[in-house]
Amino acid sequence: MFRRSAIPQEVGVPVPVRLNIERYDRGFQHAVSGGHITAVEHLRQSFREGFRAGKLYCRALRRARGIVDFPMRAKIRFVSR
Repeated sequence: MFRRSAIPQEVGVPVPVRLNIERYDRGFQHAVSGGHITAVEHLRQSFREGFRAGKLYCRALRRARGIVDFPMRAKIRFVSR
């Protein structure tokens, strides 16, 4: 579905100058591959911003393909009578 080897510069996502580019790229890759923030390294600002950009990129791709995310993710119980 998504290119796992995509880096932000290839897909047109601008990298802020104040951030560590390698860490930003790792965060972006982690988000595109479906990872979660679980390690201390993932809490660094550059990684988090890359991760956020990756999640937004994935969301934009899904929207462009017509896949809609529902706003509520909860179990709903229906009672039939």
